[in-house]
Amino acid sequence: MKSFKNIFILGLLYFLVPIWAFSTEIGDDGLHKQNWMRDTFKDLREDLDEANMEGKRLVLMFEQRGCIYCSKMHKDVYSRDNVSNYIDENFFVVQLNLHGDLEVTDFDGEVLSEKAMARKWNILFTPTVLYLPQEVDDNLTATEASVSFMPGAWSAGTTLDMLTWVNEERYLLNNGEDFQRYHARRINERKAAKSN
Repeated sequence: MKSFKNIFILGLLYFLVPIWAFSTEIGDDGLHKQNWMRDTFKDLREDLDEANMEGKRLVLMFEQRGCIYCSKMHKDVYSRDNVSNYIDENFFVVQLNLHGDLEVTDFDGEVLSEKAMARKWNILFTPTVLYLPQEVDDNLTATEASVSFMPGAWSAGTTLDMLTWVNEERYLLNNGEDFQRYHARRINERKAAKSN
């Protein structure tokens, strides 16, 4: 009986481990990788121009090796088709390493390593996601120009609501619906749709 149980467990692992292992790829830098992430020279002015040419919004995503909250976002949120597809269709995502040494050129022209840029922008933990507008003045930094940011790990619904709120430029509306009100309204709409 014991050997049957062991064979069953090994068989189960054979089918489950590959699914889990490929749900999110880890790069040489130890960071999670998604198909919608862009490998750029990290000159934010060029990245913004390219995002605009594609009709997408520029997003800066700070992560770090071993970040359990980054792993949670990639495994529980970004792996969902509705979230991943929405990001792929609407956003130009540049991943930055909180402790990385690659050079980043800020909108104000300053060139620093990823870790020095994180200090300049007061990025203290990961994940932190910055959402940029379509136009940024040359004298602004990325954090000064950002229309919103997402600190930490959020649920799929909250993440999708933030992505939608930014993509639809709801932050420009004068109707008093800031993100918190928008998100509360969307939660109520989803509850009402489930009850029908």
